[in-house]
Amino acid sequence: MERAGLAAAEVARSMAGERGGAVLVLAGPGNNGGDAFVVARWLQKWFFDVTVVFPGSVAKLPPDAAAAHRAFIGSGGVSAATVPVGWRGTLIVDGLFGIGLARPASAEYARLIEWANASGTPILALDVPSGLDADTGTVYQPAVRAAATATFIALKPGLLTGDGVDFCGTVSVRTLDLEARQLAAARGHRLEWAALSGAIPDVLRRATRNVHKGTFGTLAIVGGAEGMVGAPLLAGRAALHAGAGRVWVGIAARGAPALDWDQPELMLRAADRALGAGADAVVCGPGLGAGDMARELVARALSETVPLVLDADALNAIATDPVLAAAVAARASPTLATPHPAEAARLLGTSIADVQADRLGAALALATRLNAAVVLKGAGSVLAYPDGIWDINASGNSGLATAGTGDVLAGFAGAFLAQRIDAKSSLRLAVCLHGAAADACVADGRGPLGLTAAELAPAARRLLNDAGRR
Repeated sequence: MERAGLAAAEVARSMAGERGGAVLVLAGPGNNGGDAFVVARWLQKWFFDVTVVFPGSVAKLPPDAAAAHRAFIGSGGVSAATVPVGWRGTLIVDGLFGIGLARPASAEYARLIEWANASGTPILALDVPSGLDADTGTVYQPAVRAAATATFIALKPGLLTGDGVDFCGTVSVRTLDLEARQLAAARGHRLEWAALSGAIPDVLRRATRNVHKGTFGTLAIVGGAEGMVGAPLLAGRAALHAGAGRVWVGIAARGAPALDWDQPELMLRAADRALGAGADAVVCGPGLGAGDMARELVARALSETVPLVLDADALNAIATDPVLAAAVAARASPTLATPHPAEAARLLGTSIADVQADRLGAALALATRLNAAVVLKGAGSVLAYPDGIWDINASGNSGLATAGTGDVLAGFAGAFLAQRIDAKSSLRLAVCLHGAAADACVADGRGPLGLTAAELAPAARRLLNDAGRR
């Protein structure tokens, strides 16, 4: 608690300014409140004008928090049960509730949260913003909308996915000198392009000159029912930009185009001719539609003995057909699945609300059920694997909330599989690159409003080549 309080106080000092100023510290009834008392003691020592609001009972504080309270009072600190009338300052420290909250705050604490949010003063949250479920990212209203969060020892899933991404502000991890122990026990990781791009597989560096298109694999993409031909074309273009040696696009629609004039390198054919022709990897589902033909194509894709990406309508077909679902789980070759929350709900036989209430749990359940590497798409996409390891992606922005971006993601994943990159690495690269490409587009002034799916592939190609040169 002493380490956590000091670490958070240093963050508070950097936010409030080195010259001192008025800081309001909200202390709760548990150990998060104890952290807050330590923060207040240090800020007071550094000559800040500190006001502590503690509505609880000192007698009911846990032992460590009670000791922190005594130390604060012993250093000359005072606390009040309510916010002083007319208080104004440079920072509010939220130490009301930490990682243990799993229900809405009681009325007196809810009023404090609402007041803090309405004050217009920047808020620093300790460990997690009060009202946010640290495990799931679910928000129990009212919840603190923090400008920054100083989280202790390790990241929490709820800070990185679901509603949490909009409530925690800038997140910093204060390891409290426990980093080695924390990393040894970690089963989950945050994916960041800056780190991932520093260790891309050798095949993506293109350092060898004596190569040909077969060196980098053939990818077959199956989809494109009437009215949705653009979906597999977007996936195909993305696959070429991500390094696939050649791409066959199998289109299910009658009277489909014979050529993609914007990407003539794509080899277009009927959907059934793209399967069983010797591709090194397959993507099945973009714009595939429903019905008997779609089911037959999914069944054929599942029988291929090569790595497979299941996307969009392929997942919907599997959700309604136990035979197909069993075939997915029985596959010996690697399988990747890329559901959004609605598709995940269908696969799990539950509601979208239930999926979103525990995104990590839903992704892990799907990985086990499908025997596949799974990405549950959304804000803070969750990746899960059959071995119980999981990741949460940190790249991307709201510009990705537009038609076709999921098809691009499927194309990236298929391209990496075709280049013989293992399933876990392919999914991690595809998801993180997808978000990083959107971030690069926004940095260049293209979005987030109006960003289109077609703009992601060229941005991703540039990122991959930059990483390869480094």
